[in-house]
Amino acid sequence: MKTIQESVEGIIRKTPFLEEALNDKLINVSSLARVIQPDVEKDLNKEVKSGAIMMAINRLSPSSILKIRKNIKKITLTLGDFIVRSDLGNFTFKNTPTLLKCISDLIKEFGDDKDYFFTISQGIFETNIITSRKLHDKVSEIFKSELLLSSADELASITIKLPKSNSQQSGIYYFILKQLAWADIPVQEIISTTHEITIVVKEEDINKTFSILIDMKKS
Repeated sequence: MKTIQESVEGIIRKTPFLEEALNDKLINVSSLARVIQPDVEKDLNKEVKSGAIMMAINRLSPSSILKIRKNIKKITLTLGDFIVRSDLGNFTFKNTPTLLKCISDLIKEFGDDKDYFFTISQGIFETNIITSRKLHDKVSEIFKSELLLSSADELASITIKLPKSNSQQSGIYYFILKQLAWADIPVQEIISTTHEITIVVKEEDINKTFSILIDMKKS
């Protein structure tokens, strides 16, 4: 039979940011106990006093997420240059047998020209293409026979060069994206390679995003 302690721990562990906020003493324990009381009672199928929930919260020990936070912060201090690109557009097409030919034709249009921003992410059912505004007319022309699922413009990106050790440390992406979530910045797309992560946001959010990531690197 599940105990009050196990129920409380499970509820808090699966709630984004809550565990860290508790660890940093940013949340009133008695208020939190009253908020999660209905969930605890539903989980245990019986009435539970808020005092018992408070005791369970106070007995919580730091999870692995909190234990590795110090190591993640060390990695952020070794992040490489931040590369910012603006005036971007995002196109999402349904995967079809002819889509790869269209992508190949688009790549031939700009060749080795470094002035253009271009990324492609292919999923199981759809393919996402992010390009500089200068290529938007070409995208419309070349992909005119393809099914466009969604599109957006007035976007900007920040590319972060990651240290080689990032693949050995769990939680590095979480730590980066958490900063933006706390600031209520909606991330439009994420593109990653082994040692790079590119975060795409609305142009109106790019200055705030850059400032947050720079502060994260310095902290």
